[in-house]
Amino acid sequence: MKKYDVIIVGAGPGGIYSAYELLKTAPDLKVAVFERGRRLEARKCPIDGEKIKSCVSCKTCAIMSGFGGAGAFSDGKYNLTNDFGGTLYEYIGKKKAMELMQYVDGINMSHGGEGTRLYSTANTRYKTVCMQNDLHLLDASVRHLGTDINYIVLGNLLAELEGRVDFYFDTPVEKVDIADGGYLVRTKKDEYSCRDCVISVGRSGSSWMEDVCADLDIPTKSNRVDIGVRVELPAVVFQDITDELYEGKIVYRTEKFEDLVRTFCMNPKGAVVAENTNGIVTVNGHSYENPELQTENTNFALLVAKHFSEPFKDSNGYGESIARLSNMLGGGVIVQRFGDLIRGRRSTKKRIDESFVVPTLAATPGDLSLVLPKRILDGIIEMIYALDKIAPGTANADTLLYGVEVKFYNMEVSIDENLETRHKGLYVIGDGSGVTHSLSHASASGVYVARRIAQSRKAN
Repeated sequence: MKKYDVIIVGAGPGGIYSAYELLKTAPDLKVAVFERGRRLEARKCPIDGEKIKSCVSCKTCAIMSGFGGAGAFSDGKYNLTNDFGGTLYEYIGKKKAMELMQYVDGINMSHGGEGTRLYSTANTRYKTVCMQNDLHLLDASVRHLGTDINYIVLGNLLAELEGRVDFYFDTPVEKVDIADGGYLVRTKKDEYSCRDCVISVGRSGSSWMEDVCADLDIPTKSNRVDIGVRVELPAVVFQDITDELYEGKIVYRTEKFEDLVRTFCMNPKGAVVAENTNGIVTVNGHSYENPELQTENTNFALLVAKHFSEPFKDSNGYGESIARLSNMLGGGVIVQRFGDLIRGRRSTKKRIDESFVVPTLAATPGDLSLVLPKRILDGIIEMIYALDKIAPGTANADTLLYGVEVKFYNMEVSIDENLETRHKGLYVIGDGSGVTHSLSHASASGVYVARRIAQSRKAN
């Protein structure tokens, strides 16, 4: 049995920055990182848009798993704010959370991100414009790396960590057990021991995380699920907003049901992509810093958050059932023109081909009203008309809607102010904790826990 001081489960942002900070603050510790996906350079999605046009359900999704986690091929947005992206500040304080996010931003800048722009909503006129149209623009500073620069940053971090941290790629952890003075981490073939264990499995590890919590009697509570569509339209429609803010986090309260609908993950001149989470194909978006890789379109999600009370607790199961229905009807992702949706008819290949908006993802033309619950769909339609007031053209008939987009949130794990469970030395961080929902918050939680471990080792 191989022994380590610290084992990190998951090589997403939380795991990466835990390992990075441990090397800096406690370089004598022996650290291992286990990841069910592949090395960064080996992460290749087979969808090429020509020979393979839709998800083929790989054993491990290259978009969702591997070094860098689900954020590796995102558009590399680090939102420096406590207003959204998670509730890390409730555990460590708002000041500390912001300090850590800014610290992570500095690391990204020193590892290939230098020269990228930091956008801000401070003093923007769009705050007033949004309020005048019954919309609310959230405060944030946004560092946009782009999918291409984000990849470079991750590559530089991996190069710095390798040789000093033991990485086990293509090695899913099956169980974590309590052992004498520490923990046993079990894979299919071997067992490894450690005194401190940091679990950072991301949203795609939600089912596995629930099993660990059940096995170790760690309390959890139900979280929300976000359900909606990804909107794609000509980049010029949102250009004034994206040129100044890059991403505007805009919230709208619907008139009919008073539900909150929000924009999410705006990708100026980006591309729509498919994701596979535990066999369920959903949709997301990417964008690039390099002008040669940019498109003529901008895409963003419109999401409605659903919380459930007793007796129903399985919010993720609800989201999965909607996504599976979409997969059943469309064989994967469904695309529909906004004009077809409001006319109550399905989109066809002919209508999509004749659209003035050329889709960046090969999806199945269909009818989203057969997939999304009426309350959610009504809210999305209301939001599109509201956005049309500040970005005229949003509600054009040829605007494309891809479905479904679902953001699964882990059951919120019971952790203390150290992000430690009821078992000493067992930490749960990142989006797998149900506490963080973003690259910046997940990364900050990794740094925070690494410093706690280093302090506890020095104290002993």
